[in-house]
Amino acid sequence: MKVWVKLLIGSILGMTIGFLLPNNETVFAALQWLEKLALGIGRYAVIPVLVFSLTVAVYELRMDEQFWPMVLKNFVLIIAASFLVIFSGIIITSIFTPKQIPIVTVEQMEAIGINVGENILELFPSNMFSVLAGGGMYLFPVCVFAFFMGMGLNYDRNYSKPVISLVDSLSRIFYHVASFFSEILGFILIVLAAFWAVQFSGALQTKVFGGLIALLAVFSIILCFGILPLFLYLLKPKVNPWRILYGFLGPAIAAFFSGDVNFSIPVLQRHSKENFGIRRRSSALSLSLFATFCRCGSAMVAAAAFIVIIKSYSYLRIGTLDLLTIGMYAFAISFVLSRHPGNGAFIALAALCLIYGGGEYKAAYLIMKPLAFYLVAIGTFIDVMLNAFGTYVLARTNGFIEEKNLVHFI
Repeated sequence: MKVWVKLLIGSILGMTIGFLLPNNETVFAALQWLEKLALGIGRYAVIPVLVFSLTVAVYELRMDEQFWPMVLKNFVLIIAASFLVIFSGIIITSIFTPKQIPIVTVEQMEAIGINVGENILELFPSNMFSVLAGGGMYLFPVCVFAFFMGMGLNYDRNYSKPVISLVDSLSRIFYHVASFFSEILGFILIVLAAFWAVQFSGALQTKVFGGLIALLAVFSIILCFGILPLFLYLLKPKVNPWRILYGFLGPAIAAFFSGDVNFSIPVLQRHSKENFGIRRRSSALSLSLFATFCRCGSAMVAAAAFIVIIKSYSYLRIGTLDLLTIGMYAFAISFVLSRHPGNGAFIALAALCLIYGGGEYKAAYLIMKPLAFYLVAIGTFIDVMLNAFGTYVLARTNGFIEEKNLVHFI
């Protein structure tokens, strides 16, 4: 059975269970615990897979003198995609603004923000190997470790050859370990989808978020199943965009119900290799850079929710300069969300509320707390789809791909 079919069946079964379960504190607490377990299982192999595959990728690209050109191409695509997604989302939200959300009195229980300075310090801990023993949430330091490891392997092949063979073997071993977890992901998604459905049912009962839910759903579908595939028509030689979309259905489903970028990385890596034959040197680099820096989907969702918040506080029209300011803030925030793989959209919304208007809206993000799971799901879905399309485009345009027949797709 195809992996995406397993994930689809698991998600449908989970949602059915979730909508049938009573919405009370006991059920919610139990599902919350099961969700943590399920996410832990899904992220279990992400660090070893990432560190060893990226190390080999850096080494091989350096040997072919293609590393820095590939890095540059990745960043050009990331920046272009970020501008497109964030500002198109803001324009659509300003035109089709959902109805206002009733303002309720909320107390700011804790300050949520993005500590950029602390994030930078963690890239270079006193002990280089300590990044491998982290909690598995902040992967940027792991990528930095793999970068220097891959660079070091190019020093002298007479000394590094045994280490290269070892790292290459570990990369392949942990890839197969991660593949095992992707095979059982359908069972894991039952829990995640059930918890998602319980939260969604609660959000619908409030009867205040319907407009925003519909807007984000329609925009994400049009973007990921319409606009992004259309860009593939620009590739030479011609490619069937719906074939590419079909090949990435598995990661799309996993991203939406998990709401976690790190959870989706092993699934995306496997689909990139086994569906499209993307070589490790290209996929490992692109997956890492996009997962770290291309979080524009989460930033766009945060910007859309923030516009709704502003219009809920005031009946005044939001001017073009204000929309541009919100967009630039969201664009900047999208590059520093790597520490928050599982709640990026809500963190980005809290950051926007804190930054914009001199603190006037600093606690306003709390009125979106009942809908946080949905904002995170849509944001992560767009992030992972951009990662998938970006990885494919860069591999194809640089010759790091071996096209496979549709019948061999997993």
